[in-house]
Amino acid sequence: MTFLEKAQSFVILTAVFVGLALGQVPVVAQNAANFILPLLMLMLTGVFLHVPLRNFKNAFQFRDVAIASLMINFAWTPLFAWLLGWLFLSDQPALWVGFLMLMVTPCTDWYLVFTGISKGNLLLSTALLPVNLVLQLLLLPVYLLVFAGAVFPLDLNLILESIALVLLLPFFLANVLRYLLVRYRSDSWLEQSVLPSVQPAQIVVLALAIVAVFASEGQTIVHRPQVLLQLLLPILLFFGGNLALAVVVSKWLKSNFANFVSLSYTTLARNSPIALAIAVVAFPNEPLVALALVIGPLIELPVLALISQVLLWMRRNALFPEDPHGLPAGSSGQR
Repeated sequence: MTFLEKAQSFVILTAVFVGLALGQVPVVAQNAANFILPLLMLMLTGVFLHVPLRNFKNAFQFRDVAIASLMINFAWTPLFAWLLGWLFLSDQPALWVGFLMLMVTPCTDWYLVFTGISKGNLLLSTALLPVNLVLQLLLLPVYLLVFAGAVFPLDLNLILESIALVLLLPFFLANVLRYLLVRYRSDSWLEQSVLPSVQPAQIVVLALAIVAVFASEGQTIVHRPQVLLQLLLPILLFFGGNLALAVVVSKWLKSNFANFVSLSYTTLARNSPIALAIAVVAFPNEPLVALALVIGPLIELPVLALISQVLLWMRRNALFPEDPHGLPAGSSGQR
């Protein structure tokens, strides 16, 4: 775990305040929005570069846990997030939509750090990355139309254009780049030399994008300081509810501890950069949507760090059986 990864919450918070300060300078506020999309597309190219699609089939070596993770992420979570938004954010439609977008996009990269810290099954978690990525690319427009469309009217063409521009294009570029690097150098060179440098760069580029978001909408945000408090409770309830669900499902599946940890993090960690990139293009006149997606990680990262300690406490108290190889109980690979 690099220094920047450890300090990601601080880096994002610093970027927020720097952006707010720069937003008080008229020339900066007028031009900052021009930098948001290019920075997010650059960052997402780095994110997608970390996800080798060849691992897709490996997820089902752990069939029961993988299916449970996908069902929680793509069936239960959208409904749960919509309900939490209805309970706590119905008077703030833009925040509700931002909250929904955050919760329906499972993380596709750095949750592996927390999985490793908590002694989870990294093989399972890594194998689920491309599955989560492909499914959220396919389902995000559906979730927006069904759930966000129930909150305020959406422009379908703008939604599809934003997904094509800020998700499919970086996804295509990342896979072409991965193919070329592996073909003309080697897979080990990519994994050992390139990707370790890309990860810290992603955090820097994301921070710059956040600076641009807050600089471009500084005046709006300064007048809405209560937004953080409004989002705090539904986000905490989301993490608490999904962690409890992971415990129940893992007990039902008779999972070992490593698989329980992987189920927990694959259904808890969220992908705010992808959702933020879509929001910037799809909702240009609703800055509070993007604001919710920037605030989300400020709450999420400390909570995930706390959850890692809770999971290690559960391991010390033997609440789930151990497996020294991180494999499912038994030899079939089904649990």
